[in-house]
Amino acid sequence: MRINGHGHILPEPAQIPNFMKEKKLFWIDNDKKFMRQGDWSRPISSQGFFIKDKLDWMDQHNIDHSVMLCLSQLYCNGWNKKDCFDAIRFQNDFNASIQSDFPDKFTCGFVVQPLYLDHALLEIERCVNELGLKVLCLPTHFLNKNREWLSIAEEDVDPIFELANKYGLAVQIHPYDGEKIIALKNQYWRFHLVWMMAQCADTLHLYTLRDLPNKFPNVRTSFAHGGMSGIANYGRRIQGFDGRPDIFKELQDPRKTLGHKNLYFDTLVHDSYTLELLKKRVGSSQIIMGLDDPFPLGEIEGVGTSYPGRVVEYAAEIGILTQNEKKDIWCKNVLKWLGKNKKDFR
Repeated sequence: MRINGHGHILPEPAQIPNFMKEKKLFWIDNDKKFMRQGDWSRPISSQGFFIKDKLDWMDQHNIDHSVMLCLSQLYCNGWNKKDCFDAIRFQNDFNASIQSDFPDKFTCGFVVQPLYLDHALLEIERCVNELGLKVLCLPTHFLNKNREWLSIAEEDVDPIFELANKYGLAVQIHPYDGEKIIALKNQYWRFHLVWMMAQCADTLHLYTLRDLPNKFPNVRTSFAHGGMSGIANYGRRIQGFDGRPDIFKELQDPRKTLGHKNLYFDTLVHDSYTLELLKKRVGSSQIIMGLDDPFPLGEIEGVGTSYPGRVVEYAAEIGILTQNEKKDIWCKNVLKWLGKNKKDFR
């Protein structure tokens, strides 16, 4: 069985509530060529953005099941309360409909916004108990009431993790909004190519310092894009921890959560030698397949030499992964993160 642990799907233009387009929160052109938000737009150029094409694409590439996460554009960072509530409810209801209509094909995630904590907790209850969703999607960072950017691993967010722990949820942490956090000119796609990776590293840094894998033992957390810079700068984080004990009083040594059984990382690292480093750091058992389809930075056909599973396939060819490790990344490890069995998809 082949399971993709990181994918996305768009609603049809007509499914998006009118208020979202009227307020320029998020909408899709009727010809389905662009998705839009405010003055931002992105072409819809790849197969698999919409449900029929997604199913065809999965069949074409022998993908049996996919985890559909929320749209990063609907993390709703900095939005007013009503727009945030309405947009998040739409996103979660849409994802629940996909999971309900195609339970053998999709496990879907849901999103909450930590700025409005009381609502976030109520939405978790609704999504778990009424919609049957068990994958909580969180941004690496969010904008608090003081207009400060905080990591999702800050103490302010602990009530969300406490409730996730109560329900034994899978959590996926994904970067976005880097251009709003970093005061650099937005050019050369720098926030997608460089700063998103730093966002993952920053939250992984705090997640391990605060010992959240052990504090919330029923939560299984996956970091998007392989945790990227957080894996590459592991040695620097260790030297900093050892060299400045005055800064890290009462915080956990990052070495103690390296390879933790409840910390997972997806394979979207773009080359097999980076995957080799990830394997050496956390072990192959903590790596899950993540294609990030159908975006151009995902493992999709038509972009250079990319195709679904390319990094893992080449890693197996050159001996970085065994055939059994490759199989587990496609299936067993994803199931462990989700807290599911193969029979749950039949």
